[in-house]
Amino acid sequence: VLAELIEKFVLHLSESRADCYFSKGSYKAMDADVKKENLSSVQQLGVEMTVRYGKYLNLLKEDAENGLCFVLMNCEEFLKQQQRAVDSSLCCLQEHYAGYDWFASSIFLIMSGDRGKTLRFLQQFSRLLVSAFLWLPRLHLSMHLPVTTVECGIHPVYFCSAHHVEMLLKAELPLVCSAFHMSGFTPSQICLQWITQCFWNYMDWSEICHYIAICIFLGPDYQIYMCISVFRHLQQDILKHTEA
Repeated sequence: VLAELIEKFVLHLSESRADCYFSKGSYKAMDADVKKENLSSVQQLGVEMTVRYGKYLNLLKEDAENGLCFVLMNCEEFLKQQQRAVDSSLCCLQEHYAGYDWFASSIFLIMSGDRGKTLRFLQQFSRLLVSAFLWLPRLHLSMHLPVTTVECGIHPVYFCSAHHVEMLLKAELPLVCSAFHMSGFTPSQICLQWITQCFWNYMDWSEICHYIAICIFLGPDYQIYMCISVFRHLQQDILKHTEA
């Protein structure tokens, strides 16, 4: 039901010029015969974890690995069309996105391992503003960002979403904010980790689906509210650890 709901919602928005923030671009999927060996070692490890998790949730079949590799390779090629060349020694500014694509993997699971539906959805979704915040590889070396922003190597999620989380935390949860301040560790570092991984390894699968759906339906600012609500939920544990 969720797959069908977000599919129809994103399709409707992507066909409305007023709702499209990014250009569509033209892209046709590559040959279906994509092997895991074509991916980086980080991506291969991510594929193994995703498939294992998907089978545990009874969402994926035996041949799911090839389907996910197909999606990841095509996403990389598709997003490459909207990237700019940057001459930098920073690892995060090389041609390939340095991490693993947790958002595309999450959509692959929501679509029950249907690679065609997953890729179609991601191409339509990439036109919307919310894709910049939920799908981190979307803005890797992006031509939609100023050159100075790209060259600094810091993803906009860090200085937009994570920054606003810190501002709200001061007002909403001052004790949690003080606890972080005393630890010498910033809430934004934690938030960036959560957001990058789509809350994998932190939330149950149903909650991960709720996070993705809420941000798609209600807007990217709900990413910030979600982080604040998690800090509120963890407040007693955070304060207990601070005392100890």
